[in-house]
Amino acid sequence: MAIEIKAPSFPESVADGEIATWHKQEGESVSRDELIVEIETDKVVMEVVAPEDGVISKIHAAEGETIQSEQLLALLEPGAAASAQPASEPAPAKGADTAGGKDADDAEGLMGPAARQLVEEHKLDAASISGTGKGGRITKEDVLAHLKNKPAAAPAAAPAAPAKPGASEDTMPQVPAGPTGERIEKRVPMTRMRARIAERLLEATHGTAMLTTFNEVNMAPVMALREKYKEQFEKVHNGTRLGFMGFFVKACCEALKRFPEVNASIDGTDVVYHGYQDIGVAVSAPGGLVVPVLRDADFMSLADVEAAIRDLSLRARDSKLTIDDMTGGTFTVTNGGVFGSLMSTPILNPPQTGILGMHKIQERPMAVDGEVVILPMMYLALSYDHRLIDGKTAVQFLVAVKDLIEDPARILLQL
Repeated sequence: MAIEIKAPSFPESVADGEIATWHKQEGESVSRDELIVEIETDKVVMEVVAPEDGVISKIHAAEGETIQSEQLLALLEPGAAASAQPASEPAPAKGADTAGGKDADDAEGLMGPAARQLVEEHKLDAASISGTGKGGRITKEDVLAHLKNKPAAAPAAAPAAPAKPGASEDTMPQVPAGPTGERIEKRVPMTRMRARIAERLLEATHGTAMLTTFNEVNMAPVMALREKYKEQFEKVHNGTRLGFMGFFVKACCEALKRFPEVNASIDGTDVVYHGYQDIGVAVSAPGGLVVPVLRDADFMSLADVEAAIRDLSLRARDSKLTIDDMTGGTFTVTNGGVFGSLMSTPILNPPQTGILGMHKIQERPMAVDGEVVILPMMYLALSYDHRLIDGKTAVQFLVAVKDLIEDPARILLQL
């Protein structure tokens, strides 16, 4: 009897999802807990795995289709793995080239929807792509690998137009080559996650009285402390590296206790004061910037904070974050300095009323005790909702963070 494979049960904050990628196609065998399909929602990418060994007998939702919670996605025939093999066996008798063993028609028949879409977009010869899937099937990853290696594979076909200095075919593999002077455009639909991010940003700018205040912090004390203890810290804490984010998260936790308005949120006509510090940390994901949350960050050690941030960053990169990881948060810290930003105005993450922006550490001449000294300085930016937080409170909060960073011992002593 066929087993129904359904979409996960979406939480209340997620209305629906979209089929992102089928990793298995009809007739393919799967093993228990093997990834079958990825579903992209407004917040995260969810994975659906096989409940047991078998063969995908029928797919009920195509890539790009919008689905609801617990909707039927596919049917699995348990224990039928052997029946999927004969279809791909009798092919080698065709007069294809000896290197690949397949002609264009065979290749077209051995592609999934995602791979076929990429082949059509880039006008590729399917027969020239080596398939690594079961039975020689061409996967999406095979097409991407072919695109990446395309310049090295076809140097002889280049007598058309001379390459511009500094331009590389590798940098823009998605844009097809054209005659000199041709103006090429490509239109692709926005992903659900990117669309939701855009929607949230507009909500923040239109629905809050957002204002930003700036200050600068001398990073020399933290940098000296980090340089002195980083190797010992990494050994004692099982490979966890001592970075800057941990200091800022802990400094923010202490400052939030002193200025509870910055840790509050607005719910209609009510102000909700949070007696805990759940700090959101902005990290990069393939679909855009996401903000997973460190729960009860005020009770975490510096090592716990650094380890948690690294774990969240890796899971964001691999699209492994869950809805729970992204839900909640009373304050956010974002670090544009890792990309080289010297100064910016971060946008609030509603319903939060404050967000701290870190930036690049830049050596600058500073006046210290009547003398000019070169110091590693960082600009800090605090964006806040002026409906709840007055300018005085915002400035005092940012000064508190600055003081704690410039004298890190105060974080430990809570001074």
